[in-house]
Amino acid sequence: MTQRLEDILAGGDRLFEGFFEWLEGQYDAASGGFYYARSSRDSGAFVPDIESTAQALGIIGRCGLLQRLSDGIKAGLVRFFQSKQDPATGYFYDADPNMRTDDVMVGRALGYSVGALRKLGAAPLHPLPGNRHMAPAYCRSPEEYAEWLRSVSLVNSWRGCDRLCNSAPYLSQMPQDEREPFLHEALSYFASIQDPATGLWGEGTPYVRISGTFKLLTFYNRFQAPLPRTAEIYRSLMRALQSEEAVDMCYIRNPISLLTSMKLRIPEEDVRIIAEITLQNMARLKRADGGFSRELDHSPPAPNVAQVKPGEYYPDMPEAVPLGKGEMEGDMNAGTQAILIRYSLRELGGLQERELDAADSAFSNLRAAADTSFRV
Repeated sequence: MTQRLEDILAGGDRLFEGFFEWLEGQYDAASGGFYYARSSRDSGAFVPDIESTAQALGIIGRCGLLQRLSDGIKAGLVRFFQSKQDPATGYFYDADPNMRTDDVMVGRALGYSVGALRKLGAAPLHPLPGNRHMAPAYCRSPEEYAEWLRSVSLVNSWRGCDRLCNSAPYLSQMPQDEREPFLHEALSYFASIQDPATGLWGEGTPYVRISGTFKLLTFYNRFQAPLPRTAEIYRSLMRALQSEEAVDMCYIRNPISLLTSMKLRIPEEDVRIIAEITLQNMARLKRADGGFSRELDHSPPAPNVAQVKPGEYYPDMPEAVPLGKGEMEGDMNAGTQAILIRYSLRELGGLQERELDAADSAFSNLRAAADTSFRV
């Protein structure tokens, strides 16, 4: 079985041919950041954004390529993230003013920026929101936090659970003794609303509910809390993989991330089925430019609202924050997930980690100066 799985995954590795050339092409030397997609760069209508830049750095680090970046490139990345911090609030913001009105984007940007700076051996220039009492109002007391948790709609599990998890960065910045009652409220509430039959949370299609469950998993993992009802979640995942169409890269990645994080003993035949279905789904999202798209028919121009698909509903959705033109093209959001899927499948199968052959020559001829682009 091990050799058979290796053969399946080797076929999957061929999907990454041209991927690192695409990634290099997203770099912008002037800002030190990365664009979301080629249309973002080529149209002249967009600038590199926080999430895409952090995701690019994550890809580079996950593939063992960080040491290939020159000191100048690393300094440019540090400068990029530090320049995005608002000294008055401590938050990190992109140029589009609508980004500030999306609480999920703001929370993600905070986590992404702090994490990226840490990875680069640097730090924010200004105090973070939790350190200056600029956190959301629900952080004022456990009671207000509990009330806020219950106010979040789960009519679309993916979006709703994403909003719930947006509180995690603020809780993590609290001293442990202050955090504990907040954490108790969250975990107690999550347990009370988990579907006992499926192990999933909220409403929506099977992949929407699985994606919401994956979002809550990130909350559990952040605070080293065990995910409940893993056997039921596993059965739901296997049913969805074999019966539902994965129209979004997130629908492909989220089940794999759930499976690897749950640390279950999965039958070998199930691992093979999971790997084959996953790689077949990924192949449908590979694009001619070398990257991967988030969705089957295009790269969503505004990923902040792409969780809610046509025909689905979520109340009070934020304004779209476009990052690209939405063409049939690779985008950074899908690219980072494709890389995570590749490494997670090896972990799921109990295989020794092996670097991607496609990454062997990536960034090998980068110029040392930070004002040059990624070109080989």
